[in-house]
Amino acid sequence: MILRNPNSTPTQWPLVALFALLLSPLGVGARGHGHGHEHRDSAPARFDYYLMSLSWAPSYCLTHRNDGDECGNQGFGFVLHGLWPQYRNGSWPQHCATQTAPDAATIRHTLAFMPSRHLIEHEWQTHGSCSGLDPAAYFSQADRAFASVAIPPQLKAPRTPPSLSVDDLERAFVAANPGLADSMLSVVCRDGGQLSEVRVCLNKDTLAPQACGGRVRNSCRYGKLGIPAID
Repeated sequence: MILRNPNSTPTQWPLVALFALLLSPLGVGARGHGHGHEHRDSAPARFDYYLMSLSWAPSYCLTHRNDGDECGNQGFGFVLHGLWPQYRNGSWPQHCATQTAPDAATIRHTLAFMPSRHLIEHEWQTHGSCSGLDPAAYFSQADRAFASVAIPPQLKAPRTPPSLSVDDLERAFVAANPGLADSMLSVVCRDGGQLSEVRVCLNKDTLAPQACGGRVRNSCRYGKLGIPAID
């Protein structure tokens, strides 16, 4: 509710209303599982752990066939979507102030596991800038994080669609990764039933799997998942 100051003039009231709207939750961005917070200070944001997003490229390519870097018989299965600083309550910092950007050598190295120049630049500006690392160190950290999680054998190079439910998929990741538990990962679907991502919670210092914080949960319906095979 906006309180009217009896001493203000009518022309001031719209400005008050606009200011209140900008501070409301409607002005806070969302990434589907929590609320992001803009962080424009010169220092990077403090955070509690990393949320690593592994994107299933065959699902992405169903609707992005013109993306020649990732699609078009490139043979990708899981690729790295992002390594996101995260708070325990389910929110995260984003868009921290930075004067740096990934250089050409960093981009070339990162394309091996994040096959999109546009995504690399986006992930640095949105999430990497809040890591406290420079671009080269952040994407080196992302490379180590991606390599630290073993992909289950049935999802390494399937030429036919795997028949797996969410529980099956979680059990497969847990079996392939000693120390990983179902409380440390989540499965994200498009349209309720098509595999989009597997997200793994990692210690921000050691990159070891750890229990996820708030609002990191599965978004898939029960039953078998739609998992397109690799081209």
